[in-house]
Amino acid sequence: MNTGENLVFLTLAALLSAGLTILGYYLRPPRRALIYVSKPLATILILLIAVLPGTVPADPYALAISLGLGFSLLGDIWAMLSRRHFLKALISFLITHVCYALAFLAGGPAAGFLRPVVPVAILGAAILAYLWPALSAGMKAAVGAYVGVIVVMVALAAGRALASFSPDALIAAIGAFLFLASDSVLAVNRFRRPFYAAQAVILGSYFAGQLLIALSVGLRTYSQIRFLAQ
Repeated sequence: MNTGENLVFLTLAALLSAGLTILGYYLRPPRRALIYVSKPLATILILLIAVLPGTVPADPYALAISLGLGFSLLGDIWAMLSRRHFLKALISFLITHVCYALAFLAGGPAAGFLRPVVPVAILGAAILAYLWPALSAGMKAAVGAYVGVIVVMVALAAGRALASFSPDALIAAIGAFLFLASDSVLAVNRFRRPFYAAQAVILGSYFAGQLLIALSVGLRTYSQIRFLAQ
């Protein structure tokens, strides 16, 4: 198979694995074995999508995205093991957001950062204010830092998209917002108001966001090749 066919295969396989993960949570009883296999597998497949263009480690953008997905895989594993490992999962995903933020800085102009940072910060502050009364003293600092980092990451992604309007920047920004949505619903479900459809919303937006961010690596590479060929 050529690169395009491999990309389609990996994308479909990642979507299937993500769907099986969500299904595993809603079967009665939940199928833990299915979740333990399909959830990390989906992230591994998404990671392969990011490295498929062959630009890692030469391209800082591709390298940072791939590192972020690696830490996401670690976070997935911690999150599956036990609720006691929540803080470890939180730290793993925080590093993921730092990697993505660095990627968006390295991946092109982020001159529009100041335009989206205020509304994204207001959104992050609103989420944090809603969660705050339910957080333990030990979790407040960790969750506060996490919200701050993801706000910066999303604002950088949005600023890069506003500055360039390139396809890779646009889908990366959509992916970043989906990641924010996933984390927000996860926090609300865990700390304030659990609800039945939470896992479907959390995992659906999480895997969709990760997939779009990974696909942005290939689109960016393709755009650069076309530019050099002109």
